[in-house]
Formats: sequence, C-alpha cells, structure tokens
Amino acid sequence: LLQRVGWHSTPEGEETVMKDMHLAELNVGRLLAPTDDPRVADFMDNLDRINSLGKRMPGFVWMMEGSGEPGTGNTEAKIGDDPQHVSNLTVWENVETLEQFVWGTIHKQFYARRAEWFEILGKMHFVMWWVPKGHKPTLEEALVRLDHLRENGDSDHAFGWAHLKQATRWRSDGCQAIAAE
Repeated sequence: LLQRVGWHSTPEGEETVMKDMHLAELNVGRLLAPTDDPRVADFMDNLDRINSLGKRMPGFVWMMEGSGEPGTGNTEAKIGDDPQHVSNLTVWENVETLEQFVWGTIHKQFYARRAEWFEILGKMHFVMWWVPKGHKPTLEEALVRLDHLRENGDSDHAFGWAHLKQATRWRSDGCQAIAAE
C-alpha cells in the first residue's frame, strides 16, 4: 500500500518519498467580506507578494492560477457560486519544502492572522495527497480529496499534517488552531 501512494521504507525503517511523486495541497477559506472590501484589504494587498514568494521557493512545483490580474492572486478560484469562498491549490516536491514555505517564511505571519480575514469554517479546510510528477490537480479533484478527508479522516488517499511522519515544523512552528486543521 505504501508504494502505491509514493512511499517506500529505507533500511533504517524510515519512510521516504519516491522520486516519481509530488505533494499536492488544497487550502480553502471563506473571506469575511468581498475581495474589494477594506476588511480584507491587507490580505488582498499582500496576496501577490506571498504567492510570488511561494513560486520562488525551492521545492515549489505548480500553483493553480486565476486570471493573473494584479491584486487578485488566485482568489478567482472560488468554490461554487460564492465569490468569497476561495481556494489555494499547489504542488510541492516534498513535505519539507512545503513546510519551509508555510512555517519558515513571512507566510507564517499571514497564516497567524487568518482570523482577521476568514470565517471560521468549523470543519477541515486543508488537505494534502500524493500526485505523480507532472500532474496538475484540478480544483474538483482537490475538493473530492478534501471531502474524503472530512468523511474518513487521515488516510493515504487524503491527509493532514499529522499523517506525515516527516512533517515536523507544523508541530513546533505552527500557529494556534482556529478550526479543525
């Protein structure tokens, strides 16, 4: 089963990611106000900066994009017909590079402030899963993974940080939980 999802054991017994897999992640949220509202202005004003930083990070592979219009980031990747329900979908070489971006850059400061701009969803809003190299997941595919995680908990099909043995920074560097993570 582990090899099917991109894992194999080393002689020391530790699991490592196979070279033919990358880590996909989806994060969804619902803004407290429309994207042009002053209540979310600080988030919107920095979205391009944070996304650009992510794209320059070692280990970054791909990001779902919006129109490319300055100041919109990928907020156009809304869920359903709700323009305030936005998503971020990226692919990374491995767990460590995603953790470095999330917890080891200025991104952490914006993550810590998420309650200023986003509603508390009260349910899991973040999911990760392994994809073959070169695969660019669709939002629909990612939402299916998120639903699977919500319904079944962590599994090799869809998981959160706690499912990944090599994920360590989220434990030590993460911010206080606001909703299920």
